[in-house]
Amino acid sequence: MQQLQGRAGILIEPYLRLNEDQVKSIHEAGMDLLQDPGLLVWHEEAIELFAQGGARLKRPASEKKAWQVQIPEKMVWDALSRAPSTVKLGARNPNNTLILDAKVPRVYFGSGSESNFWLEAKIDTYVRKEDGGGEKQFATFKKKRGSVAYLCRAARLAEQLEHLDFFIRPVNIQDADITEENKDVNKFFACLNNITKHVMAGLTDLGQLNNVLRLAEIIAGGEAALRENPLISFIACVPKSPLELGEDATAKMLAIVRTGLPLVISSSPQGGSTAPVEEAGMVVQINAEILGAVVLSQLAQPGAPVIYGSVPVRARMDNLHDMYGAPEFNQYNVDCVQMARFYGLPCYSTAGVADAKVPGIQASVEKMFSHLFVTTSGPHLVHYAFGLLEETQTFSPEQAVLDNHQIGMVKFALREPAVKPDDIKKSLAVIREVMESSLRLYARYTRRKLHQGEIYIKYPFEGGEDREETLINAHAAVQELLDRPAAYLPRAIRDRIVQEVPGVLSRLSREGD
Repeated sequence: MQQLQGRAGILIEPYLRLNEDQVKSIHEAGMDLLQDPGLLVWHEEAIELFAQGGARLKRPASEKKAWQVQIPEKMVWDALSRAPSTVKLGARNPNNTLILDAKVPRVYFGSGSESNFWLEAKIDTYVRKEDGGGEKQFATFKKKRGSVAYLCRAARLAEQLEHLDFFIRPVNIQDADITEENKDVNKFFACLNNITKHVMAGLTDLGQLNNVLRLAEIIAGGEAALRENPLISFIACVPKSPLELGEDATAKMLAIVRTGLPLVISSSPQGGSTAPVEEAGMVVQINAEILGAVVLSQLAQPGAPVIYGSVPVRARMDNLHDMYGAPEFNQYNVDCVQMARFYGLPCYSTAGVADAKVPGIQASVEKMFSHLFVTTSGPHLVHYAFGLLEETQTFSPEQAVLDNHQIGMVKFALREPAVKPDDIKKSLAVIREVMESSLRLYARYTRRKLHQGEIYIKYPFEGGEDREETLINAHAAVQELLDRPAAYLPRAIRDRIVQEVPGVLSRLSREGD
């Protein structure tokens, strides 16, 4: 096992939903799909790479610009033999480095989505007509369009959340001075200037890749330093379900893998619309889609560090929106984690999203249900884990604070059992000592464990008889965390980025002055 560097995450014994025969069956069915019908590929260079690698090309009758690429199983295993089983995600602070080892089920939690709305909370005081007109406080919420300022605020908050291990922009920047051409550099800069943890994001405009790389190189200390400490990585939703590789996403993938930086190859089919709703059909399809893209990544750049990015969701059958609170969502994700481990690839999975529109009981139940279930399967990266509501459309800082503590509870619940021979020996000694005392109580020993941090303390946001107090306490916690000193880049680095990287807004570099 590789020596751990950076953040500890949580090491678990994985829950195996699928038995060996079922894993083999899903693999074999995926291989059948990759050969018949294969992948419908629209990108010209990708088609050439597949052909050179040994795939069979077939022109579908219904398309004139795409080819049906039929991939033999040998190409899949050849690609998997070249793809690294260990991927390093660096960070501004080396203590926040993440090591993803396909053989070690160590789980890290992060944010995600690029939601369009920030949920602004306000605490209002009302006078009750009964009980003598006493005052009562309520949390009210208002949706605000995502902006650079909100993204910066989310990154500053994430820096302070002890259970958040990596950062994916949870807010879409929609300012008047943000364009398709400058969006990438500004979202990466907004993140990197406010957090010292690993930053991951998609690429809006392929033409901005070099500018994003230049920005990261300035922060890391040069091109070689960035490769040694990859403080950024990318996400590319390469497959377009069902079983297609689109032009734009494929072009981005090919360019990114050639940089040598880590890439999540993500697929997000929707059960009931772009994929079968049944568990077997969903997992077979998404597995084939991801593997097909992995093959292409290794044809383009042998040894490219890629991550198996499974984001399967369930469709609401009334409006076809994504449905994250459904039990099938968890089953899909757990199965995909197991398939990634079967192929020896680090895995990126999904948990902690609520269909609820505001923080509350529904949101907590939906989030904890998937946090517990998906985490037990042992994915390396769990994204969407902080603050997301309304099917990833809304980010709530109060919910992120609540999620942070709830993830801490999950980590505590899944920690290694303390039942080793030495633990039992010590317990027997304590029991015998207590039984010889006059009161026969364990209070003194319990207090010692409490002071040592071995016993879980109470939920910090509990509201007694008033459930509104939980949200009020979470709001106060958000304010306290945001008031802490921010982890801004040095002024000289910010100035250099503005001068050398086209498109970076100068107003962002002044943050912290």
